[in-house]
Amino acid sequence: MSKDRGLLYFFWLITAVLLVRFVPKDKIRHAILVMFFKQFITWFLGLWVVEKGLIKYPVRFMRKSNKSSFTFEYFIYPSFCAIFNLNYPEKRHKLIQFFYYLFHVGIITGGEVLAERYTNLIKYVKWKWYYSFVSLGITNFTSRLFYKWFYKNEFENSEADR
Repeated sequence: MSKDRGLLYFFWLITAVLLVRFVPKDKIRHAILVMFFKQFITWFLGLWVVEKGLIKYPVRFMRKSNKSSFTFEYFIYPSFCAIFNLNYPEKRHKLIQFFYYLFHVGIITGGEVLAERYTNLIKYVKWKWYYSFVSLGITNFTSRLFYKWFYKNEFENSEADR
């Protein structure tokens, strides 16, 4: 097994541990919904970016199914998005919410930049780190809107409780 393939397994393990740690048992349904929504977005955008030759994933699982990274597009990004949404500081100051966005998007972008620089898991062809930062910010924002819309009754009830 190559070092890069071992890293893929390691990333799966770490992401699974983070899901267990940061997704409350009573919110598993919520996490699955957010993950499916994010997977829908990343399926379209991830394939488009790869097919346009902007990014390459030289080492990946399911090489014969498509050219995008199953690990990043369908597990890591959606998992982090679920953690992002379920732990969002809803009742905190707008500035804290803004920094929460920056933190989450920054963590994923930073990890992607490190993977691009030091591994063969991802290679930027005509891509820059800030494209990832902006696209992740937009997709997290979109997922947040969807999540609040889908569970609007629960959000309205929690507002009434205040």
